[in-house]
Order: sequence, then structure tokens, then C-alpha cells
Amino acid sequence: MGFLYMIGFIVSLALALVMTPLVKKFAFKIGAIDKPNHRKVHTRIMPRLGGLAIYIAFVGAFLAVSPFIPDGLLRPRDVNMINALLVGGTIIIIIGALDDRFELSAKVKLIGQIAAACVVVFGFDVHIDLVNIPFGESMQPIAEWIGIPLTIFWIVGVTNAINLIDGLDGLAAGVSGISIATIVAMATIMGFQPVILLSTLLLGGIIGFLVFNFHPAKIFMGDSGSLFLGFSLATLSMLGFKQVAIVSFVTPLLIIGVPLSDTFFAIVRRWVNKQPIFAPDRGHLHHRLRDLGFSHRRTVLIIWGVAAIFGVLAIVQSAVVQSSAANWITFAVICLLMFFLQIGAELTGIVDKTRRPLINFLARIGLLRIAKVDTQQSRGK
Repeated sequence: MGFLYMIGFIVSLALALVMTPLVKKFAFKIGAIDKPNHRKVHTRIMPRLGGLAIYIAFVGAFLAVSPFIPDGLLRPRDVNMINALLVGGTIIIIIGALDDRFELSAKVKLIGQIAAACVVVFGFDVHIDLVNIPFGESMQPIAEWIGIPLTIFWIVGVTNAINLIDGLDGLAAGVSGISIATIVAMATIMGFQPVILLSTLLLGGIIGFLVFNFHPAKIFMGDSGSLFLGFSLATLSMLGFKQVAIVSFVTPLLIIGVPLSDTFFAIVRRWVNKQPIFAPDRGHLHHRLRDLGFSHRRTVLIIWGVAAIFGVLAIVQSAVVQSSAANWITFAVICLLMFFLQIGAELTGIVDKTRRPLINFLARIGLLRIAKVDTQQSRGK
């Protein structure tokens, strides 16, 4: 199986390298382009639709290796999950491609995302039915009337979270790639072969596309890419809810920690400023880092680094969850994340550029004197 994963990764990578330039030409031909405006950082017309290349690489590689999958490796439930990802992903890629060309309304895109999620849940009976809650029983079943809407909410939420961070060259693709690599590592620990296979194929397509998408980008992934990657991440990361006594409730949240936290702070920021929740703005993490003076590439690399930290925490969490200290480790991870997320939000001004309650409190008690000086200097400027 290790050899099969390697071959699948290489095939997916090669297909992405070949297909991305062709998709770029196709995007220009049909008018799937992104024009500069006040919210965007690029200054010239760019082709979108790059997600189509990732999708073709992923599906093409799967079709290439599927005849060589050993008999008996995939259980009926595994086959359902694979089919759910392929069929639901196809619906998502169509919605995203249409948006890249015609700029669909947010309502139409949301309906398409819900339809894809419903295909996963009702068409292939893939939904959350077991959950491991810290300081509770090792694994607790949940009723369908809770599990089904929770699954749909999870898929739609993660899909949109990836879409929201797609604001700089290589940002969404890189963060998604790190999250997928995290899932590969976790699935390897669990020995969950179907997820290893699917994630490896998807990772190959992402890396191949990043060759053309990293700054300065030659093509954007567009909504076709961000929605497809978000949908794939949501579906694959649900393994964190489904594997008995393997991972806790917080592990899937860590996998997508960067887009999830950015989405959370965006909602808080718009609520504080009395703006519509779905109104676009320039307050996302990548916007704030750019406003603080970081270059395009450095901003992307910083966020990649944060995503990697979340990934390592997710892997550690999944590896220790069966130990006697698992609940305390989970509690410690949550507390540390809450603390550093708040510090990071105040330093970057992702919610409010002027209010820094935690930093000011730590400065008053003498734990962050440097932060206090920095705050005064920034106000002086």
C-alpha cells in the first residue's frame, strides 16, 4: 500500500503540473478572470478556475490507482465515503467553476454547498454518529437528529472557511495542503487506509498547483479551488469524529485551526462593528499582516507556519488521546490555544485595531512590559 500511495501521489502531482497551464489558457478563453479592486492585492487581470486542475489531478490519480487497490481493503462504509467525496466534490467544483466565470450570488453558492453536503449525508449515509468529548465517556453515540444537521453544518462551515482565507497567492492552497498532510499523518497513526489514499492523492494535486500559485502567482485557484478544498477537508476530517477511542472532539478543529479561527474573528469583528456577517472586508489575518508591513511572501509563510503548529497539535492530540492523561492534555491544549489566539488577535488587530485588553492586563501586572512599550510606540506613530 505504501508503494501505491507513492505512485498515486506522483501521478496526481504530474497531472496538476500538466493541467494547470492548460486550465490557465482555458480560463482566459472563457473569461474566468479576476479583476483588481480595492479589496484585492493583485494589480493585473488574473485567470481563475485553478481548482479545476486540482480536481482533475485528484480524480485522474484515483482512477489510475483504483484498479490496483487490494480486494477486501475497502469496507462498504469506506466505499461510501470515497463515493461521497467524489460525487459531492464534483457538485462543488461545478458550483465553484460557474462562480469563477459568472460570479454567482452568495445565496446560490450556499444552496450548492448545502446540496453537496446533503448528497454526502443522505445519498451515501456519511454523517457524524460518534463523538469523543473531553472529560466524558471514551466515545458517545449521538442521535441522527443531531448528527445529520451537525454534519451538514460542518461541511458547509469548513468549505466557506477555506474560501474566506483565499486572499493571497498560495495562501489557501498552502494552508489546505498542510491540513491534508496532517490528516495523512493522523490516518497513518490510525491505520485508516482509505483516508491515507485519498489525502495523498489530494496533496499531490495541491503541491503541483502551488508551483503556479505561489507568489507571484500565474493563476488563482478561484472559488472552484477554495470550495473544493474546503469540502474535501471537511469530509476527510470527519474521520476525527468517527474513529472509536482514537481522537477527541477538538482534533478536527485543530486540523483546520487557521481558517476556522480567521472565520470566527471575522464574525466577531463584523458583529462588533455592526456590519452584516457576510459582508466582505479587509480585516482578515492576511490583510492585517500586510497592513503591519509584512511582504506578500512573508505573510503567506507566517500563516503557513501557524497552520503547521495547529497540524502538529492535532497529531499530538490524536496520538495521546488514549492515554490516561488525554483529558488533561486536551484541556491544556484548548487553554493555550485560547490564550495565544487572543494575543495574536490583539497584536494583529484582526477584531479591533485599538483595543488590547489582554495585552494591557499582562503589561499592568508586569508580564508583558515589551508589549506595553510597543503599544505606546504604535499609538505614537
